[in-house]
Parts: sequence; C-alpha cells; structure tokens
Amino acid sequence: MFINRNFGRRYTRDGLMTMDAATGFVLDSQGRTNAVGKKFDFTAKLPGYRRPDKSFTGDRVYDSTGAFLVGELERLDYTLHEPLVSIKYLRDMPLREDVTIADEISSYTTSAFGSAGGAGDGNGIGTGKAWVGKNSTQISGVGVDIDKTPHPLRPWALEIKYDLLELESSARIGRPIDEQKYKVLQLKHQMDTDEQVYIGDTTTGDTGLVNASGVTATNVAQGLAGGTQWTTKTPNEILADVNTALQTNWQNAAWDDLPDRILIPPAQYGYISTQLVSSAGNTSILTYLLENNIVIKQGGSLDILASKWCIGAAAGGTIGTLGTGDRMVVYRKNYDRIRFPMTLLSRTPIQYDGLYLKATYYGRLGVVEVVYTQTIGFYDGI
Repeated sequence: MFINRNFGRRYTRDGLMTMDAATGFVLDSQGRTNAVGKKFDFTAKLPGYRRPDKSFTGDRVYDSTGAFLVGELERLDYTLHEPLVSIKYLRDMPLREDVTIADEISSYTTSAFGSAGGAGDGNGIGTGKAWVGKNSTQISGVGVDIDKTPHPLRPWALEIKYDLLELESSARIGRPIDEQKYKVLQLKHQMDTDEQVYIGDTTTGDTGLVNASGVTATNVAQGLAGGTQWTTKTPNEILADVNTALQTNWQNAAWDDLPDRILIPPAQYGYISTQLVSSAGNTSILTYLLENNIVIKQGGSLDILASKWCIGAAAGGTIGTLGTGDRMVVYRKNYDRIRFPMTLLSRTPIQYDGLYLKATYYGRLGVVEVVYTQTIGFYDGI
C-alpha cells in the first residue's frame, strides 16, 4: 500500500499497478506515477524521463527564466556555468582611470627638445656642447616642441530588460533573471574591453597592443633548419630571437628603457614550456630563456606570457586563426609608456514600463595610448 502525502489518499497495488480515478494518479511497482488510465510507456518521448537503455527520451525544455523539466531521480546542479572566456587585459595593460563619462576625447602630449652647439661645431657625437668663452657675445638657447595626440572615448551601453513574471518565476526556482542578465552584461563588457585593448576595432580603425599603429614589425631570423618557427629551431636559436628583440627595443628607446614583458601565442608558450634544452637535461626552454636573457643580466625583470591575441597577428595573418602567422610582442608595461583609458560602468535608474523593468549600463572605452612607440616591438614568424 502506498500513501500520497500530498493528497492524503491511499492507493492499493494489485499486481503491476492500480489507480484511483478520483485523483488521477497511477503507481507502478516502483512507485512511479503517470496520467489517469495510462501505464508507463518507456518508448514515448516524454521530456525528463529515461528509457530502460538509459537514453534520454527528449530534449530539455526551458524558457528565459531557465526553468527545466527535472526527473524524479535526476540530480540537477544549480550552479550557473558561464561560457568559457579568456580575459587578460588587466594583466597586460595599465589603465588610465582619470577619464570621466563626460569626456569625449583622451589625449596626451609628447615633447621634443633641441639646442644648438655653443661653439658652432654641430651636434654630432662628441660635439655640440654649450661652450662659451670670455668674449662670447651670443649664447644659444633651447627649443621645445610639444605635440598632442588625441583619441576618441567612445560610449558603450547595453540594456537589461525583463518582466515581472520572468522575475518571479526565476526567483521561485532560485535563479533570478536580473542577476543572470547582469552577469551576461558584465561578461560582454569585459570581452569588448579585452578585444579593444589587444586589437582595437576594425570598424572604427582603432588599433591595440598587438597591432599598434606606428610600430614596424620585423621577421625573426631563420634557423639552421630553414624556418623561422620556434618548433623548427634549437633552444639557442630561440634565445637569440628573444635577445635580439629585447636589444632592438632597448636600442630604439635610446638605451633608456629595458622591456619587461613578452607576449607569445599559447602554442609557442606550450612548446617552450615543455621542451627540454637537451635530451640529457631537465630544464625547459622557457626556464632557459628566463635565466639567460639580457634583461635579467642587466638586473631587470622579464615575464614571458601567453596571449591568444598573438595568434595570427603577424603581417598577412588573420588574428585568432592558427597557422596564418604568429607574432611576438615585446614591450614595457609602464603607465608612462602605454595605457588604456576607460571609465567604470554606470547605471540608469530602473524604469518601469507596464510589466517590464529595464535599466541601461553605460561607460566609455578609449583607444590604447602608446605614448612611446619606441618601447614596443613586433616580431613575426615565430
């Protein structure tokens, strides 16, 4: 005998199953219920049930609130599993946070200094000092040339909208629709910002960290095997590529700034992380590079990191597409050298429109400011 605790009625079992027409429930020998006058048909496509072969009878049923049909013996994990996304711009880019939502342009200035030699002997190496004599009647001065570089601060906005019925239904099942949509909006904002930081936007013509305008890319040297790819090179040839890039950046920066960061595609990073320097050794190529580069020898620090945006970033390649040409980015992560202007997200007051509630989240995204293009370098073909 079985007792239905919801209705307080008794059900008897005679053979396989019996039913009570007053309640419309049937129990089989395992205590499972079905509609009035019908036995369980495990071959019918009823959502949420399984056939004896353990295959699902139908697809999931859902609506915007995320309400699913759950079988009696099914254990649903109520954790909200978001899409897999890699967002690294906070790791690689200093942020310029002095801009506000009222600003439409972010800009900065660069200065050039000049002075003529005092003895009239030019301004070459070893000459051009501001010498004066006892009988000097004319003294040279200095000149300053200041150039301003502006970039647009474009508005970014998305709206969250849901109705009261959705809100109540989703709250009933423990997954509030307002919280879910807000997480989606945050993810969209972070993904857009990440893309803007690294590659800019083709529609607006903006560039980013891995394709900055004003920076000339060069190809790495060929190895003894005839290729430029790191997978065809020896550890010493890879070290030569890294040190050449570091020294080139250092030289372009008037020997003032040593680079402190290298970005490479994940495939190349995985290769140098797992390949040993020699068959008899236990040191990876990555460790070998970090211990023997010119930056470390000069007392600086160097990070070699993986970035998906370096895939296909080489000249003639397609960003994000494997095998079309990969790029190594060498630069110095310093606010005075490179940064990205942006504002925090703001929200309008919640508006009520009949059964609907809506709010707009907005902010501004700028363009990567490469203050000194001499401190960043692109090296293709790795």
